[in-house]
Amino acid sequence: MRRRFGQSLRLGIAPDGLALLRTGGWPTPSAVVLAVQPVEAGAPDALENGLRALLQEAAADNGLRRWPLSVVLADELVRLWQVPPPAGATRPGDLQAAAALRFQALFGAMPAPWRISADWSASQPFLAAAVPEALLALLESLAREHGFYLVEVAPQFVAALNATRRRRRPGAWFGLVHGGVLSLAAYDGVLLAAVRTAVIPDGADREWLEAHVAREALRVGVGRPERLQLSGPAPRGWASSSGRLKFACTLLEDEDPVPGWPLHALLARTGTGA
Repeated sequence: MRRRFGQSLRLGIAPDGLALLRTGGWPTPSAVVLAVQPVEAGAPDALENGLRALLQEAAADNGLRRWPLSVVLADELVRLWQVPPPAGATRPGDLQAAAALRFQALFGAMPAPWRISADWSASQPFLAAAVPEALLALLESLAREHGFYLVEVAPQFVAALNATRRRRRPGAWFGLVHGGVLSLAAYDGVLLAAVRTAVIPDGADREWLEAHVAREALRVGVGRPERLQLSGPAPRGWASSSGRLKFACTLLEDEDPVPGWPLHALLARTGTGA
């Protein structure tokens, strides 16, 4: 398959499935599902075997060797947390040690089996993410083996947050809806104060959303947002302008932009703008 200008591959990885998409293109970006691979969640070697079969088929049968490949990981597979920089931090090692200690305190485990990356900052709290070292090593190995250029591996929330960064309005929080879960980026002014995740109950309406955001603001210790900007298939009933309501809510995407797509494909599509 001949690669056109701006096209690349996006691989979505969830505990129970994989999806490979062809994205990009000019002048109008698009996203096309090339393959979907169910995975038995939690089964030994299931994810490795699924990835190996999916990428081998893509390289051999679809002629996609030498294509750039970006990977989006379901947030269940990663760890996200906020790190306050230590007082007097002057070296990258100081920030890395602070992130590792915070990881251990929050998740009750040593960070050694994880690879940590972050928006490192010595002057303000920063967002850190950890991905299992074994999963990253597997992706790097399979990409080399099958001739793909692995250019990025990102948690879904980070991919969505980065893709909408320029659209964030002053006083707004950002949220991502995926797989029945709402993840919120709570801001204190222009600074990211915390990332909070909660399961969306059945029938959750605008009243639930307002109560949930108010509780999270209290837990984080920041003021309630003036606006919530949501990515992903959020209920349309959540959208509103301000008026009598406690905050405005803007849906950045349609409720179901690609009907019939499995969750793994929607995961891979995150942040593409297609």
